[in-house]
Amino acid sequence: MSESMLSLPVIDLDLFRSEPQESETVVQECKKAADALIAFGALLLHDSRVSEDDNHTFLDLLEDYFDQPISDLKKDERPDLGYQVGVTLENTEKPKCAVDEPCLNVIARLAPEERPLDITGHTPDPKCRFFWKMGDKPPYKTAYPALNAPNVVPEAPQLNGRWIANMEKWGQSMKNAVEDLADMASIGLGLPRETFREAGKYGPHLLAPTASDLVKYNKKDTILAGFHTDLNFLTIHGRSRYPGLHIWARNTGKRIPVKFPPAGRYLLVQAGKQLEHLSGGLVRAGYHEVVVNEATLQTIEKRKVEQPKRPLIRISSTFFWHLSSDYDLAPIPSLSSRAQAIRPDQINLDKGEGDEVPSYEPMKVGQQVQNELRHIALMA
Repeated sequence: MSESMLSLPVIDLDLFRSEPQESETVVQECKKAADALIAFGALLLHDSRVSEDDNHTFLDLLEDYFDQPISDLKKDERPDLGYQVGVTLENTEKPKCAVDEPCLNVIARLAPEERPLDITGHTPDPKCRFFWKMGDKPPYKTAYPALNAPNVVPEAPQLNGRWIANMEKWGQSMKNAVEDLADMASIGLGLPRETFREAGKYGPHLLAPTASDLVKYNKKDTILAGFHTDLNFLTIHGRSRYPGLHIWARNTGKRIPVKFPPAGRYLLVQAGKQLEHLSGGLVRAGYHEVVVNEATLQTIEKRKVEQPKRPLIRISSTFFWHLSSDYDLAPIPSLSSRAQAIRPDQINLDKGEGDEVPSYEPMKVGQQVQNELRHIALMA
């Protein structure tokens, strides 16, 4: 299959924001967004509000942060809070799929040439991460305080003075874009516009850059983030400086190297487990991995020449949009019915799981998050 056939649908957020909601062009664009999430579990989003300069400033800040000594980074760890704020150092988070039987079955059903790099060694990912909360404090007492803890600000003077403003600026750009897309998805799925936005009004949203040391981890086929899905509702990414992200399309089972258009204001959006649960499996959480591939190595050499004084650290510009922790997570009947009606020939990645869509037991979102954190060794 040619790479052009494997490209992700591009959704125009500018059109949605500039035209009346009831116009046929907006309705069709919303349906296109919903169909992309159902078929691929991912899409590219065009939003002219997104500034490439802001993204570059953000990437510079995080490169500088993760270039600090480990002793300084450890000051920002909060393991007692499930690492849900502050830093998570390398070799802490385990890819859930290494021990999760349904996930291993997905890998086994893929064609050999489409499979992810082998994660069965059960070793934790060599990536670091920083979580910066971007949610509004609930006006009620949450049952999940650890998932709604206050932010950690680095102490280092070369970072402290520019940290909050830059994190908030880039985080707000991502949050605006993903919430507008959530509205589009609601409309495209035949729901009231505010359905998803209201469900996530007090979600513990996270600006969540990951960092990989490309001086230490620069061998081809090194796994930086093993094959997995995200536990939240929607994940949105800005442009990274280094290639290496692969995603798997539900409708084809093909591995897609993520490539942003060479210029322009684009963001990558992926479906997470909370959307899968709420849609009763109509939308499935998107599988992905981050690895060192040939394109990564070429970019490393290019950066050495063009930016010899900058740290060789791969930063992902990532934002996790969550439903509110105390929200009752249960399949929406109209979406669950559609999930049951999807024919086996319309999917590839999750076929073989039996004729029935998996059951999604009602629970609080906070409970779902805690369950997922235990699977990846971030919570006892």
